[in-house]
Formats: sequence, structure tokens, C-alpha cells
Amino acid sequence: MFDMRRREFITLLGSAAPSVVWPLPLGARQPPARIPRIGYLTLSPISNKPSPERAAFLQGLRELGYIEGETIKIEYSSAESYPELLPDATEALVEKGVDLITATGVVPALAAKQASQTIPVVFTYVSDPVGNGLVASLASPGANVPGISAMQPELAGKKVELLKEVLPALSRIATLWTSAHPAHMRELEEAQAVARRLGILLEPYDVTRLTNPERAFAEIKSDRPHAILTFFDYRTLAYRRMIAEFAVSQRLPTIFSSRLFVDAGGLMSYGPDAQESFHSVARYVDRVLRGSKPSELPVEQPTRFELVVNFKIATILGIKVPPSVLLRIDRVIE
Repeated sequence: MFDMRRREFITLLGSAAPSVVWPLPLGARQPPARIPRIGYLTLSPISNKPSPERAAFLQGLRELGYIEGETIKIEYSSAESYPELLPDATEALVEKGVDLITATGVVPALAAKQASQTIPVVFTYVSDPVGNGLVASLASPGANVPGISAMQPELAGKKVELLKEVLPALSRIATLWTSAHPAHMRELEEAQAVARRLGILLEPYDVTRLTNPERAFAEIKSDRPHAILTFFDYRTLAYRRMIAEFAVSQRLPTIFSSRLFVDAGGLMSYGPDAQESFHSVARYVDRVLRGSKPSELPVEQPTRFELVVNFKIATILGIKVPPSVLLRIDRVIE
């Protein structure tokens, strides 16, 4: 199966009009004849219609004067949800001579960093970039890898607290996590520490090796927890609708790290705005293309976190959101 996947692996390419040059500030020197070429590396499949996050990235580039296919060329490369194909996906970009690689998420970022010591790698939505070895420190990355952190481990305890506010009698939480994710162990520890303080038993269910979450669902159904906490990962993201539907069928409130899960039918999410992060990373791309040293660009941390609640699901589950939570909601789904 793996060999077949390697043979079938396809790198999606952007297009460009070579007669147009990239934008420069007023009074800057004449740019090189060719337009810049950047790689877009992701685990998720790339559809013709951009995802909300990729659309936000492209919008950020446009606002800086970079128009895909006109003033910048983007080479798309996806591992099609198979992490073992990331080396191939990354190598495809290196062979095309890209000036920079934009890596979406921690696993693609680590793969890109390993593939080249000279090509700058600008990452976005990466949890704990210091802890997973991507950068030396937030202030001084110390390598060719600047970008934007998602700060997910630090927020794990907050999600437990939000569940407790919504469900005062809460005493058991099922947690979907992946042991293969570089930041999930720390995230799990943070959640467990807060759960112990609140007198809650937090039970982890590792979905790393599952081809689908059905086995985890069966275990959760048998253990009868009071709620589900799900960590952000390409696996849980891929199965977000299935997770949400299972939770509703078992009348289990859920909390996630991204509103993408709430849009799919989850109850709540709390975390940085993913679209804002993808939009902001365009600034890093611009700075590197204009000559800034990647090792001197500090890692940016999100400053805005959003609490999203799906009131349709709350009604189905018979949950009345308390005023303490209502006052903090940033986005409502009816």
C-alpha cells in the first residue's frame, strides 16, 4: 500500500506569468527578472477551491501585492493525509528550486526543516515550536525556520475549565489525542493538571494508529464519560464531522481547539483564530523574500483567541450556556 501511495503521489503546481515582477516598496532597487517562487507544504489534500485557511493566506499575500500566478508563483505539495509521504512532498519542492517553503502545521514544518538547511521555512499554526525542536527560542529561532505559534498546550487547561463551567457536575472527560503529535503529550499534561485540580478524571484515547476513530468511539461509549475534549491534529481534523456526530448521538458535550470542528457540529471550541494565523504568515513570507534573515525573525504568538459555541447543538443536548460563558463568546453558530 505504501509503495503504491509513493507511486501515486502527486505534487500540485501553481502557475505564474514570468513577465511580471514581485512588488517592491517605493524607491527600492529593481528586483530580479524572475518572480519569486514559494512552496506550500501541507498534510491535507489540496482542493481546487482553497480551504478557508489557504484563502486567508492568499488574501494576506494579495494585500502585500503578491498575486498568485502574476507576481508570485506558488508550488503546492501535499502528503494527502499520509505523514510518511511528507519527505517526498518536501523533496518535490526542493527539486523545483523554491525560494521559500510555507509549512502548515508542526509535522510538515519539521519535515521541511529536515529537508533543507538553506531554504527558509515559514511555518504557521504550530503548537509549541520550542518544545518540539523546531526553533531554539521564540525570540531567536536560531535557524531558517520563523513563523507563527498556535500555543495549543497552554490552552488545554482552559478548555477543561470551560467544560466545567458549562457542566458543573462534570467528573469524567474523554480526550482524543495522538501520541505521534510532537506537542500533544505536553497538551495532555496541561489538561490533566487542571482536571485534577477541579476533581475531574481525564481519560485519554490515543487515535494515532487508527484508520478511523470507531474503536475509540466504542471504548468511549463503554466508559460513559460526561464530555469529550479533542486535540487539534490532522487526524482529528479529518474525522471532525464523525467525532461531532458520535458525540451528539451519545449526548456528550464537546470542546475543540478550532472553530472548524464547531462548524462540523461540535459544541464549543477555544483557541487562536486559524484563519488569522494563515493571513498573518504572509507577512513573514514578504519579509524573507525582501531579504530579512529567517534566524532573526522572532516567532509570533497569537494575541486573539476565540470562543465559539454552536447553540443548535447546545439545544439538542439540552445544555443551557451559563452567563459567565455567554459573555465571552466571540462567535455563535445557530
